[in-house]
Amino acid sequence: MLSLERLRILHAIDTYGSVSAAADVLGVTTSAVSQQMAKLERETGQTLLTRSGRGVRLTDAGRLLSGHAERILSLVELAHSDLEAHRGAAVGDLTAGAFPTAVRGLFPAALRALRAAHPQLRPTVHELEPHDSLARLTRGDIDLAVVLDWYNKPLSLPGGLAKAPLFDDFVDIALPAGHRLEDRAEIDLGELADDDWIAWPDGGFCHEWLLFTLRGKGVEPRIAHHAEEHATVLALVAAGLGVAVIPRLGRDPMPEGVRVVPVRHTMRRHIYAVWRADADRRPAIRAAVDALGAAAGALG
Repeated sequence: MLSLERLRILHAIDTYGSVSAAADVLGVTTSAVSQQMAKLERETGQTLLTRSGRGVRLTDAGRLLSGHAERILSLVELAHSDLEAHRGAAVGDLTAGAFPTAVRGLFPAALRALRAAHPQLRPTVHELEPHDSLARLTRGDIDLAVVLDWYNKPLSLPGGLAKAPLFDDFVDIALPAGHRLEDRAEIDLGELADDDWIAWPDGGFCHEWLLFTLRGKGVEPRIAHHAEEHATVLALVAAGLGVAVIPRLGRDPMPEGVRVVPVRHTMRRHIYAVWRADADRRPAIRAAVDALGAAAGALG
């Protein structure tokens, strides 16, 4: 009997291209992946991986088994989905991951609605950055993810996932009181070429988007500070330490000393609900997506 978990690991190596990448996605150590692959080779009596330079590649037998593993894993997910659909009610556990402003701006209303409409459903939300949510969703640790991309920088989704758009979140520029542009009706990003910036944490998707967007406007930003939470960003702006991009979703009350001005060429980020396509028929998934859509619609 082939181990389902070992088939999942083999398929992850095939999908993500290396033992280390598969280990990262699956949330285990590289040694654990190697041990499980050694056991799978003993179970099958076949060599599934072979050395290639400093990494590994799948043998013909490994690719053959990985193809079967993809179908087997899909059928297992589909079986769970069909059983829940047969039951006809959104019940049991449902785990979601979402980036911080979505947790703050969407999930309170969505979870309240789910509790009222589906009292036997037990939803749980984890605050995760989009790439973490997608990795956990792909390996089956969570059932649903709320992620974002930007109007000029799409987020690449792994195969086997389905998505539904929730809404577009517009962003503005936060300026310290007394800034030369605080009374403007709108701002062109190029006008901020000489300002210090407060940016998202280095290396993250949103930080890379900010650099990409500003450089596209001919601005090489001077990043003075890095912060993730809106409240922290706004406190730094209020202290006169720089300007910042501030999305409207989940925006905290503006502190004294901050002025918010729209951008002339509208900037927005697209917010999506994402789930495994094989789980599409689960009533719990449909109920959660509908609740999130209603919460998004209420934002106007």
